Amino acid sequence: MRDANDMGYECLLLSDCTAATAAANHLAACDMVKKQGGVFGAVADSGALLAAIEKLPAPAAPPAPPPAAASPIATVAARPYPYSLPLASTAVIMIDFQKDFMLKGGFGDTLKNDVGLLMECVPGAQRLLAVARAAKLPIVHTLEAHKPDLSDLHTSKLTRGNLPEELRIGATGAMGRILVAGEEGNWIIDELVPLPGEELVHKPGKGAFYATGLEPYLKSKGITHLLFAGVTTEVCVQTTMREANDRGYECLLVTDATASYFPAFKDAAIEMIVAQGGIVGWAADSVALEEALKQADTA
Repeated sequence: MRDANDMGYECLLLSDCTAATAAANHLAACDMVKKQGGVFGAVADSGALLAAIEKLPAPAAPPAPPPAAASPIATVAARPYPYSLPLASTAVIMIDFQKDFMLKGGFGDTLKNDVGLLMECVPGAQRLLAVARAAKLPIVHTLEAHKPDLSDLHTSKLTRGNLPEELRIGATGAMGRILVAGEEGNWIIDELVPLPGEELVHKPGKGAFYATGLEPYLKSKGITHLLFAGVTTEVCVQTTMREANDRGYECLLVTDATASYFPAFKDAAIEMIVAQGGIVGWAADSVALEEALKQADTA
């Protein structure tokens, strides 16, 4: 009560709703509150408070909110069953289409992965971007990117895989420092480069919700539904989709806009997502999504 008084609050102590181990202390504390014209506030019993409340006029009913404009709904032919998305509250999450993962000479290639397997999803990702931009959906691009001083890099991640020093995060590779924000390899491939106004999220983990501003951004836009694309399917894409699902978002994976260095892992990840009636979300290709958005425009 003293703190509240210092902060400018008008305080009332209910004398019969508080007590002390010694009755004299209780009486003294109540007296302290009301001394000097109410130095800390006022004192009354609960009966007096309830009597005062009963004398208050009934509050006026709040005005009815204006009717909300109906948002067009697109229904996508998806697994495990059709996915309905309201265009006004749907966003696209493009995950880690960065040069270090996608191109020859990049970090992924240096680790002897077949980057050509990731490039196979670029046409689907381009189609997704085109239809999303035409529908004016918010688009978020993520990058697995650490601060130049590596202060956001956990030791467990730095040492994972027992890589030699020259292949660890922060080391200098053919496209600059590996997985460090602002380096050449840490930018998005030309085919999928963001447009002005599209959101960019640097994420230090596999999931795009960890230690980023993604969730506040989505909440500020009133987003409830998310369309996912990116690499790799079973690591950063699936991790982010599971994070989103736990936060209440309705999620769809665009299957031809995602890829893995290990195609069997992509297939397995999709099956995990749609299992048990869509335990994580839905899956459909970009053609089905495009058709659904066209139908919503003409409805």
